[in-house]
Amino acid sequence: MEQARNQRIMNREPSSRVVAMRRELARKIAAHTPQAGAQATVIPGLTLYRRTAPSPCYPATYEPSLTVFVQGRKRVTLGGTTYPCDESTLLLSSVDVPVVSQIVEASEEVPLLALLLKLDMAVVREIFSQEEFQPRESSSQGRGIGIGITTADLLKPCSRLLDLLDAPEDIPFLSDLIQREIVYRLLRGPQGERLRAIATLGDQSQRTAKAVAWLRANYAKPLRLDELAEVARMGISTLHHHFRALTAMSPLQYQKQLRLQAARERMLIEGLDAASAAFEVGYESASQFNREYKRLFGQPPMRDVKARRLTGSTAASD
Repeated sequence: MEQARNQRIMNREPSSRVVAMRRELARKIAAHTPQAGAQATVIPGLTLYRRTAPSPCYPATYEPSLTVFVQGRKRVTLGGTTYPCDESTLLLSSVDVPVVSQIVEASEEVPLLALLLKLDMAVVREIFSQEEFQPRESSSQGRGIGIGITTADLLKPCSRLLDLLDAPEDIPFLSDLIQREIVYRLLRGPQGERLRAIATLGDQSQRTAKAVAWLRANYAKPLRLDELAEVARMGISTLHHHFRALTAMSPLQYQKQLRLQAARERMLIEGLDAASAAFEVGYESASQFNREYKRLFGQPPMRDVKARRLTGSTAASD
């Protein structure tokens, strides 16, 4: 059902005004990303991306964030559901989720261009508490990520946020205001229900998000489902159901991906060998680590790390 919905989203035709605004935003992103890669900015939470070539599938972790694509094409997969992203698309993640990502269209002449803005869920809750957001009946819980079509109402504050990069003296005062407007636009739009579900205190999605956050902070510890269920204030079977609905995997599968991605980062950045990285992230068996690493990343640990270094990639995920 979600796969079909994603395809319908991709088939919508934008207005000429929106197309012009996307091109303007693409121009601004390109101006601030002279080289390929991820470009952190002086605006808190804002990262700009320029990719100049297609990529193989690679595991990544999405934090609560908004990604606005304005050029190129990318494919994000979570639990068998594919989220196609092109120049018309926004990708909203309302909870930390491990995904498989692939750039499918990018070149030196027409690079993939995108901006990513991390979301402060405390700010989301504060805005959601305003009177204009009347309580709604809880809808069926969806995945922790979703795609939508970028609109003029959302593109305008995104463009103004990038303008601050040319006026850094205005960032301390205006950045928070513009980011709050972006959150407001998201909450008012079709994807707002995802944020509302996570932001609503006591809601099953919000409780599940607490379990997700705890697991991210404690992935190296042995997983005790009764302890995790206590964090979420749910029964174990209820937690399993809602955890899988939100992240497309069980708590154990989620922990495994976190461990493997953390181990990969330690090998790439800190220069650890495979056995040391495995034990640091909680594995007791190096052979089990090697098997599971190859299953996720496609080749054994040190061969994978060597290949990533040869291609100039020093980050575990993008």
